[in-house]
Amino acid sequence: MHVVSYALFLVALFQCRFLAFAILDPIDFLALQSIRKSLHDLPGSNFLASWDFTSDPCNFAGVYCASDKVVALNLGDPRAGSPGLTGRIDSAIGKLSALAELSIVPGRIYGSLPESISQLKGLRFLAISRNFISGNIPVTLGRLRRLKTLDLSYNQLTGGIPRSIGTLPELTNVILCHNHLSGSVPPFLSHVLTRLDLKHNALSGLLAPYSLPPSLQSLSLSWNRLTGPVDKLLSRLNHLNYLDLSLNQFTGPIPGRLFSFPITNLQLERNSFSGPVQPTEQVTIPTVDLSHNRLSGHISPMFSTVQNLYLNNNYFNGQVPASFVDRLLSASIRILYLQHNYLTGIEISPTAEIPLRSSLCLQYNCMVPPVQTACPLKAGKMKTRPTSQCKG
Repeated sequence: MHVVSYALFLVALFQCRFLAFAILDPIDFLALQSIRKSLHDLPGSNFLASWDFTSDPCNFAGVYCASDKVVALNLGDPRAGSPGLTGRIDSAIGKLSALAELSIVPGRIYGSLPESISQLKGLRFLAISRNFISGNIPVTLGRLRRLKTLDLSYNQLTGGIPRSIGTLPELTNVILCHNHLSGSVPPFLSHVLTRLDLKHNALSGLLAPYSLPPSLQSLSLSWNRLTGPVDKLLSRLNHLNYLDLSLNQFTGPIPGRLFSFPITNLQLERNSFSGPVQPTEQVTIPTVDLSHNRLSGHISPMFSTVQNLYLNNNYFNGQVPASFVDRLLSASIRILYLQHNYLTGIEISPTAEIPLRSSLCLQYNCMVPPVQTACPLKAGKMKTRPTSQCKG
């Protein structure tokens, strides 16, 4: 009897001590220990100093619990300029079965993304940017059906974007920019996707007309190798407020209705877009860059309400509409770059004074610029096109 009583006393004592400072589920407790062993503070960081496993792990820096489970893990000091962490992400991360949020601040985390992350069925937020994560994006991330934000930007990831990620129904933000990803852009089926940022990769291939949802508000695909027409796709994305497709190999026309969308910055430069550009109404987008394409025809007067307009290095011809001159002289237009086209005239007095805060460049067209203005260095030194290029 005395032995049994003593055993019960020990159990009760352990339970009291456990409740006093460590109520965490044992599986989560052991997972955090494994995660801690694989990570280290960079010089100048003391983020992991609080991770003393003789105390309650729910009081550790970056650990957030609900009841006896870890629900959020924010690794590293979030203050700007903090050094961050180094090491690997241990596969034990997949044991934190109630985890809804996982983030790691910029630092020097290396190695691949553990496949075990796909076991976190309730994960809604995954952000590990500006580190040195390498290897492929696990196809099994497609099992995270509740995921809303996926941010793996500014890493060393290679391979393709798994099609399974595009099937996630609740995705709102996908940020995979500044990696070494290749292959095609998969279709994204989420009806609530608002931001897709894939810039600065090595993606290639076509974008199908229905591959992206009309819920998109921000789309950045610049600095890739994407090809083919996108006019049908863009015509559907009428909620866009930011669009950057620059430095690709897109072809075909630019749809006129695109310019009536609520966009604040439109970057389509350095592609192979062709044909005339005909906005359906007066353009109110502050910055429009269509430079370095194969666009042709007359310049639409609908563009005269744009503050910063880059139409240089195309095949535009004819007269510059008078409405541009009026707005330029009133300083409503800040930048008007029309150099390296086939324009034949602009009605502006040689004595007109261009406002100091406005920039106009007309050189290398089929006319002698009526006013002398400072052009960017890349425009070259020749003021006018050879007449042999301006016939017909």
